[in-house]
Amino acid sequence: MPYINVTVTGRPNPTLSARIAEQVTELTKLHLRKDPTATAVSVSYVDPRHWFAGSKSLATMGMNTFWLDIKVVDGSNTKLEIAAYLEDMFAPLSDTIGGVHEASYLLVHEVPAAAYGFGGKTQDCRLVASRMKPAA
Repeated sequence: MPYINVTVTGRPNPTLSARIAEQVTELTKLHLRKDPTATAVSVSYVDPRHWFAGSKSLATMGMNTFWLDIKVVDGSNTKLEIAAYLEDMFAPLSDTIGGVHEASYLLVHEVPAAAYGFGGKTQDCRLVASRMKPAA
């Protein structure tokens, strides 16, 4: 149940947003073992005239960039899984967006299960409830 926010430079483009969401969801399933049916992805856009790298706008450089921010429960993935996720996410997003500046970023937030909710219940409560169900 991760929440993933991807911000890219450019004008809103539903086709591009759908492609980004599909790639991000698939790679999140592959590397972090997250259920794609419970993976939420939002894609937002920033005018490249308002995104700067090295104090120069991306519009001036004729480039694009992105920022991927994902929240997962602390301890649900190993450091190696997270490293592989970050490494394998960069190239596909770069290819999809095109002309990506090196200063494009990915961040995995590991948050406590007691502070992370889905469907009105914390992940801690979901874990406890799943362990209390009688065996079938």
